[in-house]
Amino acid sequence: MDHGARVAIKQLFKLQEPQANVCVKGWVRSVRRGKGVAFITLNDGSCLASLQIVLNPELENYEAASKVGTGACLAIVGQVVASPAAGQDWEMQAQDIEIIGAADDDYPLQKKRHSFEYLRTIAHLRPRSNTFGAVFRLRSALAFAVHKFFQERGFIYVQTPIITANDCEGAGEMFRVSSLDPLNPPKNEGKVDWSEDFFGERTGLTVSGQLQGELFATAFSDIYTFGPTFRAENSNTSRHAAEFWMIEPEIAFADLGANCQLGEDFLRYLVVYALEHCQEDLDFFNQHIEKGLRDKLESLAQAEFRTISYTEAVAQLQKSGQSFEFPVEWGQDLQSEHERYLTEKIFSGPVFVTDYPKQIKAFYMRMNDDNQTVAAMDLLVPRVGEIIGGSQREERYDILQNRMAEQGIAADDLDWYLDIRRWGTCPHAGFGLGFERLLMYLTGMENIRDVIPFPRTPGHAHF
Repeated sequence: MDHGARVAIKQLFKLQEPQANVCVKGWVRSVRRGKGVAFITLNDGSCLASLQIVLNPELENYEAASKVGTGACLAIVGQVVASPAAGQDWEMQAQDIEIIGAADDDYPLQKKRHSFEYLRTIAHLRPRSNTFGAVFRLRSALAFAVHKFFQERGFIYVQTPIITANDCEGAGEMFRVSSLDPLNPPKNEGKVDWSEDFFGERTGLTVSGQLQGELFATAFSDIYTFGPTFRAENSNTSRHAAEFWMIEPEIAFADLGANCQLGEDFLRYLVVYALEHCQEDLDFFNQHIEKGLRDKLESLAQAEFRTISYTEAVAQLQKSGQSFEFPVEWGQDLQSEHERYLTEKIFSGPVFVTDYPKQIKAFYMRMNDDNQTVAAMDLLVPRVGEIIGGSQREERYDILQNRMAEQGIAADDLDWYLDIRRWGTCPHAGFGLGFERLLMYLTGMENIRDVIPFPRTPGHAHF
């Protein structure tokens, strides 16, 4: 069989007239056998829709080809013609079929609909399903859009380290990276002697590229990172994963207001990009995953982004008369139920909450003049709550040093971070957007495990 150049099924659906001697390759979704004819639906992942292949008994290997199992891989040469069937413009009349890879009866993705929980147990096969095909096509498109947004604005893309000696968030939820013998590590005065380790000190997988990103912002002005981050948090909620991807821009000569504006522009850009470039997959999500998804996204694309201080937000929640599971109290972090009430009931749209109490925020956030709050911001959106979190950074050497001391962070561990405040300091700000949280919002998928190819959660790292 002379395959010729493979044509993506997505391209065939754009044809304006019939075309002969076309080669397609893909995986069988279904086989139907009738009287003197058989039909195969073939999908190659280029789009949601599958191509119907018509097999006539004159085919040399008709018997074998018409009995292939679901999941088999085929190469087919034929003529693309107008389809008489409803719901499709084109089909292929097969002239030559090669079975590249057979599939036996144990292939898990048969016709019946499988739960997402079951599909997580076969993560190596779930990309072949309609739902996960759509998820990962959209993920790819949005990853490109992230880079497009920042590159169009002159930002420098920085690859910050995955292995680090610094816990940016200070929560102690880092995965340890070590070459020491775990059963017999070297010790000094009864404690593990990390100076004998590969890097000569305790290291772990990064929880954020922010601190290193700040260094680059003080050289290039506008930078962003986009890469994997890790949290050794023993959480089994639908919103937490041990490995996930973060987008973290950092902008010099910027205050909290500029940071909020960048966050608004960024989120709006990604939503509009999805609506314009991922229509087929969004229609699938709208129909099968979350009714009203497209309306939600179109509303966000056109919405006014409001701003309220944390103190004002607490006051509004307290006087709302709403009964919350977690009491609303100044000095306590807002819970998801509080965030959703703000954005869904009070503002009916996206809202920035700013100026949080210093005791519930990280050491690097800029102290406000009241000495009680810091220049932090969270962007809340309907149905999700927080989707972006960031702050203006503390650029003043003495105040940053004091904040670190208050939180028990040794200055020697972050001497390089303090140096930037000594040599050419400037106001700067940034935020973090969890890529998977964004994808959950854009797809309507309710579990973070279903928007990342191979989820890493407590007890699960098989694939």
